[in-house]
Amino acid sequence: MRRTAGAEARAVRLARMQELVEAGGPLPIKQAAQQLDVTEMTIRRDLASAESPLSALGGYVLATTLPGAERYSLDEASDQHAANKRLACERAAGLVQPHDSLFIDCGTTMVHFAEALPPEMPLSVVCYSTNIAQVLSRRPNTQLMLLGGLYHPSSATFFSDEGLQYLARLGVNKAFISAGGIDLERGASCSNFHEVPVKQAAIRSASQSFLIVDESKLGTLRPAFFSPLDAFARIVVGGSPEASLRKQFKDLPLEFARAADA
Repeated sequence: MRRTAGAEARAVRLARMQELVEAGGPLPIKQAAQQLDVTEMTIRRDLASAESPLSALGGYVLATTLPGAERYSLDEASDQHAANKRLACERAAGLVQPHDSLFIDCGTTMVHFAEALPPEMPLSVVCYSTNIAQVLSRRPNTQLMLLGGLYHPSSATFFSDEGLQYLARLGVNKAFISAGGIDLERGASCSNFHEVPVKQAAIRSASQSFLIVDESKLGTLRPAFFSPLDAFARIVVGGSPEASLRKQFKDLPLEFARAADA
């Protein structure tokens, strides 16, 4: 079947947007519209078409599949480094006081954190993932607020601009954040770009932010940067990393939770 002029023009625009995303990362939809001399609605329609290799998320044009990036799967991650994740989360749970208002990030690490919270402690908790909400919903004295939006099965999370606005209005006094990688120069990063604005909004909203990771994340860099490391009051690490790694991060507020400490 011969392409119509409209379909050909759309293919040209998509190819150009793909070049821009591959060269510079996530591209604001407004900027894409300006560069291609079309409306933002046209860009959104292009991205929604069946042949599009790109997607629209949070006002940005993103690659549907990031070249060279590892795809994060919640099921695959759930069994990796579980003991060290649990150690870190049990230590971090000691930072929570009765009547705190918390943001709890997504990911398999944070399930351990939700489970480590004292069951009867009165808390208000904001989250955006179903696995965290499932744990928290069983707590009799926890007021649970779940951010809604488009569901992402790979990380069991929701995202929407409205959710970000809701989080900003709520405010929390402590945010507990997970990461797929911690690099001394490049900061904290994760595998999913849609998580970035949620993590950043939580850090901005909170009086204090804490990063919780297992030792395998030290010295690792993931595709989606979300925060410099000095944004965190404390970084709780589960496990016993090599001395070279500990030395590399010695100037940061790291706290190690080891099996021998339990």
